[in-house]
Amino acid sequence: MSALKVHLLVAALGLALVQPTQAQEVGPDQVVGALEGTFGVHPGQRRNHIKGTCATGEFVGTADAAALSRSALFSGEKIPVVARFSLPSGNPKLPDAARTVRGMALQFTLPRNDVHNMAMLNAPMFGVATPQAFYEQVVAGKPDPATGKPDPEKLKAFRESHPETKGLADFLAANDPPASYASSAFYSIHTFKFIDAAKKVTLVRWRFVPQGGEIRLTEEEMKTLPADFLEERLIAATKNGPVRWDMIVTIGEPGDPETDPTKLWPKERREINAGTLTISAAMPQKGAACEAINFDPLTMAAGIDATDDPVLQFRSPAYAVSYTKRFEGK
Repeated sequence: MSALKVHLLVAALGLALVQPTQAQEVGPDQVVGALEGTFGVHPGQRRNHIKGTCATGEFVGTADAAALSRSALFSGEKIPVVARFSLPSGNPKLPDAARTVRGMALQFTLPRNDVHNMAMLNAPMFGVATPQAFYEQVVAGKPDPATGKPDPEKLKAFRESHPETKGLADFLAANDPPASYASSAFYSIHTFKFIDAAKKVTLVRWRFVPQGGEIRLTEEEMKTLPADFLEERLIAATKNGPVRWDMIVTIGEPGDPETDPTKLWPKERREINAGTLTISAAMPQKGAACEAINFDPLTMAAGIDATDDPVLQFRSPAYAVSYTKRFEGK
């Protein structure tokens, strides 16, 4: 069976296994359709986070993480990584200085060809708490044919009916975009489960923190930089030497939100350094390793598991719909 057929089969299985429930009033086809309606259809490309850059490197886990999770990710060995850095939306011309989130997706190739994926944003929370709300947000952002821009009244109505969006909005307003992908932190957003050798479960969230520190654009740079600079800066950074992030894992306690990605945990929670991500090369995504990967965050190896977060659970079938369409050339 060809690699493409395998990918499509996996995508179809992911779609079949995670169907909408009564709590999920919207289906993955509807969400992907809404993204297409708002941003247009670009055949063969992602429906969301369409604008991206590929990278490769390795990850080395720590003994502290291995004590909490039996995942081979934390074996202490060098784990090969394919990464993709991106901007949100299905707009391939979104300016790199836009005051919005950035993404980092990772695929780790573990021993015996097991695969583990992560898909993160450079904000500590998500904008909505349910798939239905995400769908409504995308629809509200559809440009008005008369102006070419979203209707401000529809956006206002959406925000007023979904007060949970304020957390991300406030974060983006208070934090200018990163000057480079290499100078940005990236957060898991969702809560996950670390499972040790004795099957003990520890609730965790994590973030990848750049060893070189976080550097943000100035207001002047946001106004004057060209539409495309993030890819060039990441490629240049890796040519000067490896770029590294520390994986910082936050340990949850009873009562911490498990299923709402818009809610943060208390700042005083215990943290450990779970390992170091090293990116040694970056390149345009066309034809590169990351282009063909479906970074489904529910593709996980033993030792790490998902919670019942409805947004996390919904991402897998939505990714499958998008993935299948683009590899069919639609």
